[in-house]
Amino acid sequence: MKLIQFYHEKRIRPGILKGDMIFPFHAVGDMIDVISECTWDRYERGAPIPLNGSSLAPPVTRPSKIMALGLNYRDHAKESKGKIPKTPLIFAKFPNSLTAHGKPITWGITVSEKVDFEAELAVIIGKAVYRIPEEDAIKAVFGYTCANDVSARDLQFGDGQWVRGKSLDTFCPLGPWIVTPDELPEPHSLSIRCLVNGRVMQDSNTGQMIFGIPEVISFLSRHFTLNPGDIILTGTPHGVGAFRDPPFYLSDGDEVVVEIESIGQLANPCSVTED
Repeated sequence: MKLIQFYHEKRIRPGILKGDMIFPFHAVGDMIDVISECTWDRYERGAPIPLNGSSLAPPVTRPSKIMALGLNYRDHAKESKGKIPKTPLIFAKFPNSLTAHGKPITWGITVSEKVDFEAELAVIIGKAVYRIPEEDAIKAVFGYTCANDVSARDLQFGDGQWVRGKSLDTFCPLGPWIVTPDELPEPHSLSIRCLVNGRVMQDSNTGQMIFGIPEVISFLSRHFTLNPGDIILTGTPHGVGAFRDPPFYLSDGDEVVVEIESIGQLANPCSVTED
């Protein structure tokens, strides 16, 4: 099943995607409400709306947390000359960084001159869990989607910690929809790619993950409660711009596409301002 959020009459509405048509849910708030109640099969559905031409919202818009993993792909750890972490390396992105499929990634040239892409598989949490055992952790997954962990490398490396460089507005494109686990039972063997202006920059497989999804969920839940709608970015594979020779950074007018097998494509143009 594919679940989606879109803009309608100046508000965000959730719905179910069937083929190229969106069937909006009635009498419900947003996707967090759908996830929390987990009863979308009983929601009354409105008249179908064509996906083509619809203005999409991020599939989750008000998570309590966006958690991300650093160096969680063996090939990326190798290219960055980083040591394989012994435990998941966690950092946060602020929710203001969320943006949707088709919407621009924006930044000011005076803020950053080294903006990078990172294709990632995102996990959406489906229920509140705390200290959940690893063997039960996959049951906490509501679904999966594509993410781009956009990173201002000059801020990230200059600060010595990652939050500012990862959390600029629009620096977490997410979407285009959520695919539920019944359609994606094995998330650890998916092809994952990133293309910039049609050029393949990252091309790997989620089987390269060092820490799998159940281990990550269990690890995180030992330290803080995970809530419905929370987002986990599971790391990026090799090929990011910062570690290329020469380095490659995004520019005004570029288009970035994150493509994950069995999910779809998340595409965003880049827009750089002078301020």
